[in-house]
Amino acid sequence: MGRRSNRDVYLFLQILFFAAVVPILLRLKLWRVEALLEPKIQGIAERDRVEQIAAYVEIAIREGRPLIHPGCLTRGVTRYYFLRRDGLDVSLCFGVGRLQEEFVGHCWLVKDGLPFLETQDPRPVYTEMYRISGAARRGVKASGNTGLEQSRT
Repeated sequence: MGRRSNRDVYLFLQILFFAAVVPILLRLKLWRVEALLEPKIQGIAERDRVEQIAAYVEIAIREGRPLIHPGCLTRGVTRYYFLRRDGLDVSLCFGVGRLQEEFVGHCWLVKDGLPFLETQDPRPVYTEMYRISGAARRGVKASGNTGLEQSRT
């Protein structure tokens, strides 16, 4: 990975800690989780920083076991938290689908109406049930809105 600045190390440690507390955070009601995840002050998104955050989340999930629970919830919530703080306008979607006769859940990020940082498009398999979106909190209708979002203005 090469030499990292103190800022990079601090960011990684924040991601590692946050990913570890995601299971506790998700025991709260979704409206409360939404309020906690939304930044009070946003930065300005930079492409390199977005890629760095995504990479650090993957490293934290891979190397943080058993402290970090692997899976889409940890990945999605952690990515959303840090990317929103860095100024990226993304939404966090929660959906349910049927795989091999079993109901399963998935969460993923959406940017500009399309799945973001996903290896495969989850929409053909999962029906979106809930969305956390900074746009919805600001009263702006997000593209791909399922009608489940409500503005809290």
